[in-house]
Amino acid sequence: MDDRTELSQFLKSRRARLRPEDVGLPDYGGMRRVAGLRREELARLAGVSIAHYTRLEQGRGDSVSDEVLDAIGAALRLDADESAYLHRIARRPPPGAKAASSPRVRPGLRHLLESFVLTPALLVGRHTQIVGWSRLAVAVFGDFPARPDDRRTISDLLFADPHLRRLHGPGWESAAREHVAHLRVLLGRFRGDDGLAAHIARMRGTSPDFERIWAEHPVGQVRSRRYVLHHPVVGELTLHGELIALPDEPSCCGLDLFAAEPGSASERALRRLAG
Repeated sequence: MDDRTELSQFLKSRRARLRPEDVGLPDYGGMRRVAGLRREELARLAGVSIAHYTRLEQGRGDSVSDEVLDAIGAALRLDADESAYLHRIARRPPPGAKAASSPRVRPGLRHLLESFVLTPALLVGRHTQIVGWSRLAVAVFGDFPARPDDRRTISDLLFADPHLRRLHGPGWESAAREHVAHLRVLLGRFRGDDGLAAHIARMRGTSPDFERIWAEHPVGQVRSRRYVLHHPVVGELTLHGELIALPDEPSCCGLDLFAAEPGSASERALRRLAG
């Protein structure tokens, strides 16, 4: 994956989503040759020269200061995740950046996963590999342990597993977009990780839906979310998810935990599945 191309396409996608009236510029009507703001309009909003901004949009960001990136991010109305992503992809990967080693589940983490009797829990690697899980996670999300090791990823489950698509039902598109947005955050955070880049390239080549969403350049850190699942055994199941970071496990993205509201029908359904 070419860093210069990614920087160029990301900036163009964010410039295209702004209209003159969104940022207080006059719109003189008529057909515009480009979607959204022109380069010169964006440069003027950011307070930088058109030549300076053009170089950045061509993927040449190494000499651009943090202050200029902040000004461009503000002009593009980037949120915090998008702004952090811009700063990361505008720079060369740090010296020594490399792919992570294969995630290994320490005995303590494995015991922790096994202790989650009423909590679907997944231990997720930085390439979205599912490297550990609780028994209830299998009961809720299906028999993903049976998948080949190199296809046991959140990406593969969402985009290549009909069961998970049916499980999410109408909420699948939102969950898929959220996942792709998170992958872009990981791509910016783990610059130089060839394994992550290869995973994304494989998904783009095998799933038209993944490629469609990736081309829209969503960026967003997965944090709290709410899923309404349509489980074949217990019916509708509303779960709240939290991705817990594991800073001492560099090969892992985090521990993904799901819970139902106490006393709810969904909690009773989880108890049925756990039993």
